[in-house]
Amino acid sequence: MPSSQYTLTKLFRYFLQAVRGNQSDFTSGSIRKAIFMLSVPMIMEMMMESVFAVVDIAYVSRVSVNAVATIGLTESVITLVYAVAIGLSMAATAVVARRVGEKDLKGAREAAVQAILLGIAVSLLVGISGYYFAEDILALMGAEADLIAEGSGYTRWLLGGNITIMLLFMINAIFRGAGDASMAMWTLVLSNGLNILLDPVFIFGLGPVPEFGVMGAAIATNIGRGSAVIFQFLVLIFGWSRIRITLRSWVVNLQVMWNLIRVSLGGIAQFLIGTSSWVFLMRLMSEFGSEILAGYTIAIRVLMFTLMPAWGMSNAAATLVGQNLGAGKPDRAESSVWITGKYNAVFMLAVSVIYLAFAPEIIGLFNQTGPVVESGALCLRIITAGYLFYAYGMVVTQAFNGSGDTRTPTRINLVAFWVFQLPFAYLASRTLHMGPMGVFLAITLAEVLLSVLAVIAFRKGRWKSFQV
Repeated sequence: MPSSQYTLTKLFRYFLQAVRGNQSDFTSGSIRKAIFMLSVPMIMEMMMESVFAVVDIAYVSRVSVNAVATIGLTESVITLVYAVAIGLSMAATAVVARRVGEKDLKGAREAAVQAILLGIAVSLLVGISGYYFAEDILALMGAEADLIAEGSGYTRWLLGGNITIMLLFMINAIFRGAGDASMAMWTLVLSNGLNILLDPVFIFGLGPVPEFGVMGAAIATNIGRGSAVIFQFLVLIFGWSRIRITLRSWVVNLQVMWNLIRVSLGGIAQFLIGTSSWVFLMRLMSEFGSEILAGYTIAIRVLMFTLMPAWGMSNAAATLVGQNLGAGKPDRAESSVWITGKYNAVFMLAVSVIYLAFAPEIIGLFNQTGPVVESGALCLRIITAGYLFYAYGMVVTQAFNGSGDTRTPTRINLVAFWVFQLPFAYLASRTLHMGPMGVFLAITLAEVLLSVLAVIAFRKGRWKSFQV
């Protein structure tokens, strides 16, 4: 058999093993194989999320410009929920991965249960507030009266049902930490597959289901994610993953819970800094009108189509760092990060060429309105220009989080987003009269700064001695 054919055959065999989840211990053997085995399901998981994001905005863009703008405003608020969910999930991944690396599956199970209980408590508080104050939230974000009238149902459903988002994040983080990346992938295949099928049913009204407009997108999302969460619990209860949770496991353990909270505080602060700056940018963009805001929203959804797979590869680095530190192999953990970063850079560079060349055509697939296409294409091109930097920045940041050192990226986020991005965006767009371009430049330059600072901090190596 020719060597090239043999290599392809071997890669296909590894691909099938990765999708099936045949390996969950990545503390020995080939690092490249470990990256491949973890990255494949994680990239596919994130691809499903990004496919849904694009399909969802494609459906909603057929409703109205206000409907698209509603999604943009609501998601800029719900990213605050994501911040808490991601912060807690980072802690869950770091602690579970460390316990798995230490061969302490009982400790991994205890951490998983406490993470889920924390997620439920937080999501209930957010859900009650979001349900009762949906209109006020949109008004606070600068929405006009007609947009609030059309879109408040979407905001109410999405924030009110945030428990599905929280638990989906949390339990998938547990799966990843345990090395069961394929289980996290299949969960999102179910969730987003249902979302894609149900979106047109509830948005446009098919069969006995009435037409709900943009609110239908939120209803479909809750049903899809809720079904996936039920599947996750079945996996944990019946032991289809490395971690099995029984009825006796559901006991509050304050020591383990506090350890998770301690580790997650840095992660929550890290993402709150990023997402609160995102809210500010969205508020700034709303000043330029619904059409400019819609173009920006579409561009961000398109960008997520490629950023999500890159995050999948970055999540692989987090698991590798956590497990290998638990196994007492810090040098192997570091090598995993640099190799993953190189693979991510190749992928992001290839994507950036496509976006730079065909930005107007890509935005035009979703909406043909002139200002929408112009704004979206400009956003796509400017943000994509920094993709090569993002590639390493994402991987290194997740490596810190995988080690449990969430404080270092939090400080870096503070400098990049609050000290630099927000003042620059306001000055460039308003004082220097650059308009939306000033906001887009602020996003790109802040991400470049973040990536450079993250790599410098990572090279110092203090993360290797972090204990969780």
